[in-house]
Amino acid sequence: MSSETISESPKTNARFLLGLVALFLGELRDGLTMINMQSAFLIVSKQYTEKQAGILFFVFGMSQFLFQTPAGYIMDYTDRKVFWLGMASVVTTLLTLLTATTAQEYGANLGFMVFLKFLQGGVTALIPPGLNSITQGIVGSVGMTRQVSNNEMRNHFGTAIIVLTGSLIAFFTYPDIGTLFIVSPIACAGVVFFLMKIRPEDIDHDAARGLKMTSDTPDNSKSVASAQQYNLTEDNGVPSASPAVLENHPSFNVGFGQKDGANATASDMEPHAASPFAVLRDTTLLTFIIIVFLFHTSNGTVLPLVMQTLAIGEGRTGILMSGLCIIVAQTFMVGSAKICGEFSGKWGRKSLFLIGLFSVPVRCLILFVLTGIKNAQDETSVILQVLILSTQILDGVGAGVFGTMYILVTSDISGGTGRFSLTLGLTTAAMSIGGTVSGYLGQALAQDMGYQKAFMILGFLSLIPAVAYLVFMPETLSSEEKQTNMQMTTIEEAAENEETSETKTSQPTIV
Repeated sequence: MSSETISESPKTNARFLLGLVALFLGELRDGLTMINMQSAFLIVSKQYTEKQAGILFFVFGMSQFLFQTPAGYIMDYTDRKVFWLGMASVVTTLLTLLTATTAQEYGANLGFMVFLKFLQGGVTALIPPGLNSITQGIVGSVGMTRQVSNNEMRNHFGTAIIVLTGSLIAFFTYPDIGTLFIVSPIACAGVVFFLMKIRPEDIDHDAARGLKMTSDTPDNSKSVASAQQYNLTEDNGVPSASPAVLENHPSFNVGFGQKDGANATASDMEPHAASPFAVLRDTTLLTFIIIVFLFHTSNGTVLPLVMQTLAIGEGRTGILMSGLCIIVAQTFMVGSAKICGEFSGKWGRKSLFLIGLFSVPVRCLILFVLTGIKNAQDETSVILQVLILSTQILDGVGAGVFGTMYILVTSDISGGTGRFSLTLGLTTAAMSIGGTVSGYLGQALAQDMGYQKAFMILGFLSLIPAVAYLVFMPETLSSEEKQTNMQMTTIEEAAENEETSETKTSQPTIV
């Protein structure tokens, strides 16, 4: 028996490995880090009060906020992006396990727990810019729409698996549910395993920083070659796939005393990374940062309030229902991410983003009505519980669209600056501080005014970022980029078909 050498399957390419990394990584809070499950564990098994748990996760959110922008700068500056992402994954997993094993009843060692959450917030700040800069380094900015959508789909699907597994473990081990965190190191092992299979030459660090549109990597070679056939060029007429002399490490110059216009030398006019100060002068970016903050201020606390509405006084069933809140949302986020990937490059970013933003006030209105009905009942019916749970479908639309689109809009805004990770750090920092403020605001409203009024107030607040995006934000996807995205989709499909046919013709022949 003999066989011919089989060419390497296209499924072993860097983009496929990147998708597997995203699958095991899950979302920042509910994936590998399991933040909401940590909260449930501390309250149920360690008799923490809601305020004690709130203090811990306020510290976690503030730490993320403080370290997010420096983390983005690190990812722009370093060529060891895979190492930093792997390190962050391992350390956040260890801190999750340390939380589960060292937490004492009634918050006896609350100070130590606060320290752990501060460290964990800082470490997880490396994850969003790490994953997305590696993504842009592999596919280039012209490939971001499709790949970010794919990453987000796998993030959400991975989170659903992690939370479902953890919830089932918690259900069967109630009330001592600490063993649920065994899921975190298993997921971390998957992250590290597939990260290590991404080769250094798979990442074009100039493309990762946003200095050029396409990535000159082996995995991207067919798309680049085909792009040259379509004559896809930069504004200066140089083909986007062509190499250029770049100052490819961001400097530590914050932007004062820079030369421009007639005072600039020839070397000053070469492509180079913009200064952080120049990035911060972009009014579109500043507007977007404010909208991101306001969105998460209004939306971040809705999920915990829904979980509490279903869980309080329900024992082990309440723990399972809390997990189902996350699972339902994450399942529909997969579909939202796919739709964003399929159509945002054709229709533009704004229309899809607005659908996500306006879904939050609709969701809060429905919850306002349903909690009013619940308050009027002596015992919550199963049908009403299912209806409240079903509002998480709209969470899948709102947060699902936002999770994909904010990365794409950030990529659009930062294009050509060489500061993609720094810019993403700024928008993610706004997201972190918004979520942190939201957590305290929502709990305070629910405690002082009741859940029904809390949903009403949050619904009105969520209208502000939606209307602000409608009125003040431009369409960030240019007509040229829209045309390029459509062409690149055709190119990638043709390349995939070619690879598939090559693989079929190279199947082993059995003699």
